[in-house]
Amino acid sequence: MNSKDNAVYDYFNRPLRDLRISVTDKCNFRCTYCMPAEIFGPDYPFLKKNQLLSYEEIERLTQIFVTSLGVQKIRITGGEPLMRKDLPHLIEKINKIEGVEDIAMTTNGSLLPKFASDLKSAGLKRVSISLDSLQDKVFGEINGRNVSVKTVLDGIDAADKAGLKVKINMVVKRGMNEHEIIPMAKYFRERGHILRFIEFMDVGNTNKWNLKDVYSKKEIIQNIHQVMPLEAIDPNYTGEVASRYRYSGSHEEIGVISSVSDAFCSTCNRARLSANGMLYTCLFASIGHDLREPIRSGASDDQLKDLVEKIWFNRKDRYSLDRSDSSKTRKKIEMSHIGG
Repeated sequence: MNSKDNAVYDYFNRPLRDLRISVTDKCNFRCTYCMPAEIFGPDYPFLKKNQLLSYEEIERLTQIFVTSLGVQKIRITGGEPLMRKDLPHLIEKINKIEGVEDIAMTTNGSLLPKFASDLKSAGLKRVSISLDSLQDKVFGEINGRNVSVKTVLDGIDAADKAGLKVKINMVVKRGMNEHEIIPMAKYFRERGHILRFIEFMDVGNTNKWNLKDVYSKKEIIQNIHQVMPLEAIDPNYTGEVASRYRYSGSHEEIGVISSVSDAFCSTCNRARLSANGMLYTCLFASIGHDLREPIRSGASDDQLKDLVEKIWFNRKDRYSLDRSDSSKTRKKIEMSHIGG
C-alpha cells in the first residue's frame, strides 16, 4: 500500500500528494456558479463553531497526512478562508510541520489588503485569486454582491506587494463572460500574473450546470491564439491540474483547467478536508468520510492514519472521465464546502 516515500496509492495507483483544507463554509460573495444567492440566503444553515474543525484538529490531521501519508502540498480554501478568524495562526502552525513543501490559498481577494502581510509572515507562499471579469457590471452580477473589480485588484496588489506569488482564476461560462477572455488575458499578461481559465463545472447541485454552458478549453485557446499566438508547454509536475501555454516568443504563460472537456482524473492526487472534518476524495464526490468524530472520540494518530490510508487505497473516483447525462441527478457536495 505504501512505498518508501510514505505515499499511499489508490486503486488506480495515484499517490496522495495534495491536501486541500476548507476552514469555513461561509463566504462574503454569492457567485452564481458556486453559492447562488437564491440558495445561500440569510437563513441558510451555515456550520456552527463547534461543528468546525479547530485549528488544533486541523494541525494534527495535517501532521498525519504529511508525515505518514506522503502529502507535500497544502492548500487552504473555503468558502472564503479569510472569513475564519486568525487564519495566519493556522498557516504558521502548518508551516512548522516538517515535510510541507508548499502552502497556498484560494481566495476571492477582497480581504487580502488586510491580511496579505500577516499571511506571508506566517509562511503562506502563494495565492490563487478569483476574478471573472474586468467590467464592474458583469463582475457584480457574477459575484452576487455587486463587489467592484477594484476590490479584487486591490487584493491582488496587496498580495503581490507582500511577496506572495499570485495566480488569477477565471471561471468561463458561455453567455456570462466569454467576451472577457481576451481583455483578461491582455491585462494580466501586462502585469506579469499567470491567468488560469476554468471551465464551468458541475460541482454541487445548485449552480444550474448545463453542458451547453461550458465554454471549452479548445475554444478558450483558439480565442487567445488568434490575437496572441500560444504554444503548449509541459506541466510543472505530475498531477498539475492546469494545461499550460505560453505566449510565443516569451516566458509569459496562461493555464486552462478543463475538467469537463479534457479530464485529468488519471493524475489526480488531491484529497479535500471540509470545514466540518469530512474527507472527500473527489471534487465531485457524493459522500465524504468523517474524520471529526474519530478525532474527537480519542482516536490515536496511528488509527487516524490507518483510516485515511484505507479510504485512499479504496478510492476509484474518475468522475470527469465517467461523466454522463445520468450524473446530472447525482447528489454532489457543494463547492462551498470543499473549496474547489
